[in-house]
Parts: sequence; structure tokens; C-alpha cells
Amino acid sequence: MTKTISRREFLKGSAAGVVGVALSSFIGGGVTALASDDIPADVIPESTVTLNVYDQLANYSGEQIGWFGQIMLEKFNVKLNIIDDQDGVYESRMESGDLGDIVIWGSDGDEYLEAVNQGLLFDWEDEDLLSEYGPYILEHMEPALEKNRNLSGGTIYGYGFDVAVDADDTQDAMYTWDLRWDLYAQLGYPEINNLDDLLEVLIQMKELCPTDDNGNATYAMSIFPDWDGDMVMYVKSLATAYYGYDEFGIGLYDPENGVYHNALEEDGPYLTTLRFYNKLYQNGLLNPDSMTQTYDNACEDYQNGGAFFNIFNFLGESMYNTDAHMADKEDGSMGGALYPRVPNEARPIIYGQTIYGGNRIWSIGENTEYPELCMAILNWLSTPEGRLTFEYGPQDVCWYYDEEGYLYLTELGASCKADVNTEMSDGYSGTFDDGSFKMNNTTWALDTINLDSPVGETYNYQKWASQQTEASTLVEADWREWSGCTTFDAYVKTSDYMLSPGTDYSTSAKSDELQTTWSQVTNCIKNGSWNAIYADSDEAFDEIVAQMTTDAYDYGFDECIEFQENEATLRHEAEERALAGE
Repeated sequence: MTKTISRREFLKGSAAGVVGVALSSFIGGGVTALASDDIPADVIPESTVTLNVYDQLANYSGEQIGWFGQIMLEKFNVKLNIIDDQDGVYESRMESGDLGDIVIWGSDGDEYLEAVNQGLLFDWEDEDLLSEYGPYILEHMEPALEKNRNLSGGTIYGYGFDVAVDADDTQDAMYTWDLRWDLYAQLGYPEINNLDDLLEVLIQMKELCPTDDNGNATYAMSIFPDWDGDMVMYVKSLATAYYGYDEFGIGLYDPENGVYHNALEEDGPYLTTLRFYNKLYQNGLLNPDSMTQTYDNACEDYQNGGAFFNIFNFLGESMYNTDAHMADKEDGSMGGALYPRVPNEARPIIYGQTIYGGNRIWSIGENTEYPELCMAILNWLSTPEGRLTFEYGPQDVCWYYDEEGYLYLTELGASCKADVNTEMSDGYSGTFDDGSFKMNNTTWALDTINLDSPVGETYNYQKWASQQTEASTLVEADWREWSGCTTFDAYVKTSDYMLSPGTDYSTSAKSDELQTTWSQVTNCIKNGSWNAIYADSDEAFDEIVAQMTTDAYDYGFDECIEFQENEATLRHEAEERALAGE
């Protein structure tokens, strides 16, 4: 790393005065917004600095390249070295006492609190760091900062992701149940009431389309273990999509009544959806490489038409729905697309927006030599320009405001949204995917109001006025006619969805003894779940689940349940306060 100005020199320089923070009035709302170009001049190093970003959310390791890397050089003269959270990385960095320059947490639970207790995170109010170099965050995200202060024992070390302007709004649906619509139409739109019906439809889809774009075998789903936490991610996520119960420790939480369903509850949500994945496997509908492949491998399968179904919009339609796939065919038939088809009995969760932010925390390492530079970067990412840039690409290259303040994607920007492998232009190198935002966290929620928008638009391009157009392909027109909706979010919200209100709840710290037990139990459940997915018969599945259950309780699962049931009580109380407007 090429060092330029030391931390002490930075702090001395700040006393001489930071370049004035120009504020412009937000039209109509009386809200002030930081002009995005007003980055304090004294924070920019003369020589390029490499900042280490320890990122528990990253699917990538190494230097941030491509268009976003170029933007970081242009604006801040920095390179970002992303350090992902592989096995042992957290422990080794904690032992060294150096977490990194920017530190991004997958949750605000035990590991974050351990770093706080060991003094390994930078106090954002030390030497007026936040007020001098994070003014936009300070002005517009105060509830999120106060949540972090309360969580962290009275000191602000960061703030959580997906911050909202208005607590009464809901997020867009994430669990959209994307299904290959062209194949579904060919089958005559059969009724899908439940998971059993879905299984039968997927079996028939494979018969219609046995190979993908490259001639490889197709499957209903292609999944991966990269994002497994306390449970297998895809299993617990299907339970969230179907029952509306939110992931909560080693189990799922019902936001309607505050009931906690532990992962090993007999006939409970987790084991029910675990059995569904085993049924996919037994019917040749699950990519057999799922247990060992990576996120990137699974994405390639969806991009190539190798899988017909995904519960997530960002791993379904956003991967497959390119212009080439969706285009009308020469014989006059519809092209291919993944579009939402929620089972009639499903209750997908819809998250309420929260002014307090979520549990994935942006923070700064205590031992960084460049706290002001790190804060200035986080501050810019928290401006509307920064939020739109890391979502859609460079301003005026991929997106822009018109004279009235409405947002538009450029032709390049629209191509990048349709196909992440689109080559960049205007001096930016590589594909859009090459340069995509590798930190993989958010600042503002996608569906909250953009404070720079004079017309009150959000950061979600699908909701922009400029995007409300007529269907451009037969497959899109067919889905719109069937659903009666023009957007995926509107359709999912016609279902009997489950609302999870945004609150200031944060997970309580666990004792060292419980953390050890927790780790043993979660490893047991994850390994047992994957083995159960690959069971050759129902009998073998039952035997594996029974053994997993016995082993988990032997490790101390009872203690984990007791802890989490108390957490459910605390969360439910926070939800009741939020719904009451307190």
C-alpha cells in the first residue's frame, strides 16, 4: 500500500477547514441534500491509496475492478481490496487486531459485538469524524446512527443497510417465485396451489425443455452453499417465501404473532422445505453440483437457461431475462422469460422499510491510517448519487435526470440491467458485471425516496415513470394479461403476503459458551441438511433428519432454542412499538 498522509496529519489538516459542504433544498419536502461533488478536498490523497475492505457479504476477493474501481480512482484516488469472509478469516483478523480499513458486517450480532468489545472499530464521533466527513449520513440517517449507538454501548461505530426515509413504506418484493413463463404457458397455465403442485409443474417443464442454451441438462433449480449461515440458505429462504416466516437464528419467526419455529420442529417450516429440495433431487430437478458449486456457477446456469425456477428476483429474472431470451421467435411464438408465479397458498414475506436500517453494518476499522478517507467514501455511497451509481453504473453514462428531475436509464444502462455481461463504454472498461459493486451492501433501501428527486421517485428503476411502458415482447404481454399487473412487485402484493415491519430490534449478545454450542449446532444442521437434500429415498431422508436432530440436541440445541425464544419476545415487542408508531 502506498501511504500518503498519516491519520495525525489528516486530523491536523481538518482543523484548517474542510471544503464547505454545499447544501441544496430538496424540493417540496424541506429536506436538505449534500451536493454529491462536495467531497472534502483535504481527504483526497496525492498518491493512490489501497484500502482493505473486510466484507462478510462479499462474493468476491481481490481488487475492485472495472467501472466502479475507476470511479473510486476518479473521485477518491483509492483502490479497494475486497477481503471476503472465508473460513478462518474473521478469527485471524481479530487475532491480528486489524480488521481492515472499511469493515462490512453480515449481521449486527456476536462477531460485530465482539469487535466492539475489543476496541477494533473506529468511533465515528472521535475528532468530529462523522460531522466533518460524513455530513450526509449525519443529517439524513440519524435514527440508524442512534440504533447503532444503542447497540454498541453508547458509541456510534457505523449504521445498518437499507435505510428508509419513511417508516410507513414497504420494500419491493424480493421473494417473487420466478418461473419460466414461456414453458408455463405451453403447459396451459396449470394451477399451482402448493409446493406439491409446483413440483409437478417443474417435472413437466423439464420434459418440454431438457437442455439449456449450450446443450447441457436443465434442472428446476441450481443452488449453492456460499450464503449458508445458521441454516442452509436456500432451505430457510423457501420457508420465508412460502410461509412468510423470517429467518431468525436457527429457525424462523412468524411476524404476525411472534412465534418462533426452530429449524428442527417436526413438520415445521424448515424441515418441510428441506423435503421439497430432496424431492427435486430425487426427480432429477436439482443440479447435482449444488452442494459444491459457487454462487457464480449457479448464476451461469440461470443465465444460460439451465434452471426454470428461483424464489429470488435477483437470482431469477435478473439473470435470465435478456433481450435475446425474451425476443419473439421467428415462428411468432413467445420467447423465454422468468416471471413471478406465486403458489396460491404461499404467503411471501414483504419487509417494511425501516428508518433504523437493517443488521448489515458499515463500519471503519480502528487501526486504519485513513479514517477520514473511509468516512468520506461511506458518506458518498450514502448520497443519492452514490446509491444510484453503485446500483446502475456511472451517472450520465448509465443513468441521468431529465430537466424535470425524472430518472432515466441510458441505452447502455438499460442494456446493463437486461444483461450484466454488457460491455461498458465512455472510457469505462470491461463488462458491467466485471465492475459491479463488489462490496455487496446497500446504504439507502432500493424502494425508499431519493432525496435528490424533485418528483419523489425512489432508487428502484422499475418504479420510475420512464420505465412505465407497454409490453415490448409477447412473453411480457402474456404475463401481464395473466397477472393483471405491470410490475412484479404489484403482482406479488396481490397475494396474501406476510408483513414484517421494520424495527430497531438487534440481536442480543451470546455468552462464549453459547457461541461454542451455537457453532456446533449450526454446523450439524447445515451438514445434515445438505446430506438430506441428496438422500436417494424418502426413507433415507427421514433417517438423515432423525440423526441430524439427535446430534443437534446432543450438542445443546435446547440452549439455542431457549435463547432464540427470548429473542422472539424482544423482536415482537419492537414490532408492536413500530406498528403503534412509537
